[in-house]
Amino acid sequence: MAKGGARSRSGPAPDPAALRRERDAGEWTILPAEGRREASPDWPLLGLTNRESELWTRLWQTPQALMWERYGQELEVALYIRRLAEAEMPESAVNLSTLVRQMADSLGLTSPGMRANRWRIERPSEDDDTSPGSAPTIEPTSARARLRAVAGGSG
Repeated sequence: MAKGGARSRSGPAPDPAALRRERDAGEWTILPAEGRREASPDWPLLGLTNRESELWTRLWQTPQALMWERYGQELEVALYIRRLAEAEMPESAVNLSTLVRQMADSLGLTSPGMRANRWRIERPSEDDDTSPGSAPTIEPTSARARLRAVAGGSG
């Protein structure tokens, strides 16, 4: 077991609304909700399965892909996809799933990974077309208001 030192998931998550401090001087990058619009880059590894091709195309349309492109992370994304496709197979090793999660974190594909990279996805504007299948926007409310709504009464 590792001892001492900071770990990526230790301590409270960085607060983007907090006042700047010496240790928290980094700025957050706001990524557009519509994601990356350009065509996917060329696959950098040897061989390409149908599943890898599907994942490659889909992931390069995400907001995080803008940062991968900026930092030239095509190889890292391809390796993540290859390991993810392997981890999806029946009887794959458990440690492969752990590696995939760690890679997803480093690429900003998980909530902890987004926080660690200091990335946030902008909220769509109210003008955006919201389809019936889209998730509703949840407005922050007080605990008292939430309890009142659940209880269905006054308070």
